Amino acid sequence: MRRYRRVLRMLVIAAGAILMIYPLLWLCTATVRSNTDLFSGAGILPKQVDFSGWKRAFSSYGGQISLLGAMCNTYLYAIPKVLLTLISVTLTAYGFSRFRFTGRRTLMLCMFATLFLPQTVLYVPQFVMFTKLGWVDSPAYLPLITPSALAGDTVLVVMLMQFIRGIPKTYDEAARLDGCNSLQTLWYVLVPLLRPVLISCGLIQLLHTLNDYMGPLLYVKTPPRYPISVFVKLSMDADSGFDWNRVLAVCCAAMLPQVILYFIAQRFTTPEAGGIKE
Repeated sequence: MRRYRRVLRMLVIAAGAILMIYPLLWLCTATVRSNTDLFSGAGILPKQVDFSGWKRAFSSYGGQISLLGAMCNTYLYAIPKVLLTLISVTLTAYGFSRFRFTGRRTLMLCMFATLFLPQTVLYVPQFVMFTKLGWVDSPAYLPLITPSALAGDTVLVVMLMQFIRGIPKTYDEAARLDGCNSLQTLWYVLVPLLRPVLISCGLIQLLHTLNDYMGPLLYVKTPPRYPISVFVKLSMDADSGFDWNRVLAVCCAAMLPQVILYFIAQRFTTPEAGGIKE
């Protein structure tokens, strides 16, 4: 009876995996299908292989922007943004979790209040502020990077706070006995234990940055500096919007680095990877 339950469980899991992976497989195969073939059915295998979509995907818009250039532009500000996010949210979460100071409760209430503040209401005041600072269309993408250096991602701060609170304070006390100050305790003791959640926070921020469309649309005005999110929209303009194999090829190429990074990060996001063992 136990064997039958195990077989049934595996069949259910396999069916769920097929349902989840089917759209991805369809996306990959749709890039080598013609428009007529795409709308002829929901099958995965193409009736006739057509690589014209991939060829047009790597073509440039008037010599100003291309798929590879857009991907390079995206990671040009995405990587610093992720690194600054990890530094700022770690320091903020460490301060709120391990220290008692005047105004701590008020600051925490203000921080938690921002969780309920939609991003859309911030677009206008932020745009006005960055315009007065002269940062709009900055070659260094300052409007997109700077907020992350100030722990603007409250959800990640709260996530790290919960994990830090789960680490016994005896680790901190032992580090102090060994002569470590607060920053040394954070770097040598807590950060290795927080490695899985830090990697998760980095992946969340990276995916959010790569999928962000409104930010680059507001603050990037020069076409050669457009990121991939804007390039995907440009690939669906009135002139080429009906070339769906080209649009899907652009989406597939933009998604590939994220998928590879996700599978690489899997081995580092387990509790054992952070040195936490039962």
